[in-house]
Amino acid sequence: MGRLVVISNRVADPRKTAAGGLAVALGQALEASGGLWFGWSGRIAEGGTPGEGEVNRQQAGPVQLVTVDLCREDHDAYYERHSNGVLWPVFHYRLDLADFDGGSISGYRRVNQLFALKLKALLRPDDLIWVHDYHLIPLAAELRAMGCEQRMGFFLHIPLPPPLMLAALPEHEWLMRSLFAYDLVGLQSEADVTHFARYASDELQARAEGDHGWHAFGKTLQVQAFPIGIDVDEFQALTRQREAQDMHDQLRREYARRRLLVGVERLDYSKGLPQRLKAFRTLLQKYPENQGSATLIQIASPSRESVDAYASLRAELESLSGAINGEHGELDWMPVRYIHRNVARKRLPGLYRAAAVALVTPLRDGMNLVAKEFVAAQDPEDPGVLVLSRFAGAAEQLKEALLVNPYDTARTAEAIQRALQMPLAERQQRHQALLQRIRTHDVHWWRERFLRALQATPAQEKTV
Repeated sequence: MGRLVVISNRVADPRKTAAGGLAVALGQALEASGGLWFGWSGRIAEGGTPGEGEVNRQQAGPVQLVTVDLCREDHDAYYERHSNGVLWPVFHYRLDLADFDGGSISGYRRVNQLFALKLKALLRPDDLIWVHDYHLIPLAAELRAMGCEQRMGFFLHIPLPPPLMLAALPEHEWLMRSLFAYDLVGLQSEADVTHFARYASDELQARAEGDHGWHAFGKTLQVQAFPIGIDVDEFQALTRQREAQDMHDQLRREYARRRLLVGVERLDYSKGLPQRLKAFRTLLQKYPENQGSATLIQIASPSRESVDAYASLRAELESLSGAINGEHGELDWMPVRYIHRNVARKRLPGLYRAAAVALVTPLRDGMNLVAKEFVAAQDPEDPGVLVLSRFAGAAEQLKEALLVNPYDTARTAEAIQRALQMPLAERQQRHQALLQRIRTHDVHWWRERFLRALQATPAQEKTV
């Protein structure tokens, strides 16, 4: 293969130890080909001109990191209002939270055109181009319009909703048609592939070709599920480091007489946090043997604090936590430990390992790697139990978890009780199966499988 070129909204230096598994996995592929990683710099040039941006270059070993600054108008339209104000809620099935009247689609197009223009000058004819996530769906169409003929692949890290939800998007046909500028589109789950197939057939009159092909606009696009994984070895190595060990030992001491449950995510309405707290309250009410024992540590990292929907969610969680603690707490026991701040990634494996149960119960999620990290962090001799939403992409793979409908708080409470009471032999059996699967289908498997599939597609000029 020629040089790999990765494009994403944000760029990470794969050499830094703080980088997660995805950055490490992509970094390895980039280093092998002397690749290029391109995206937004994270900087906003106040007073800058829309459609323009300064290019920054940095060398990270054999990998070139190239970023573009955005002016305030472009950033707000492309990132805040359209990517996160329209696409994110719609793709997570929350039409009620999408701002369809924000007039942001022109800024979204403009930034994708800007990225294409800056990137084109850096490309080589034999480059293999891999574009990531919802911020950059139309990027390949912009590159094709400029004459680029390289192989191009796209991976969507978030869910793809059903056709009727997609049809609620302003200019949804333009957006989905732009995917046909790619040679390969990767989605997280088979459910997402089914949604694409229905949309392509019903809305674009595309014709199925072979196992994964869809023909429309004079082009056959390959669409497959590539469920993303974690770097299991890297995460298990974190589990053995001092920060994680200290966290584990501290929790074991402080909660020696308790059963710990843990939830870790970004504060977001897609994560089902109010429903999770209500299910935990039902657990305490329905199964009083958990009084004075079961303790939920819920970490909800700050996210988009200025957006009304997130501020309302934070207020609701704080109110629920206070109500549960007021109703059920005792002088020496607080049932909910709600933490609204970031926790260092190096400490998380210790938290996971100390927990008897992990609650990973989003209302909708593309994959959810916390579920896989929890499995990787467990002591195989005495593993915790994963309670997982059936609406997370990970549920297609992690079938030995206890799968729940997070909207049904009573049944979720029953599943939590089952997890707390599960015999050791069953916990070990379930964990062994889960660990084998996440190790087999890790982030390196995901990367290699996608790139092999992309290389196998014929490169040709697109007329999308």
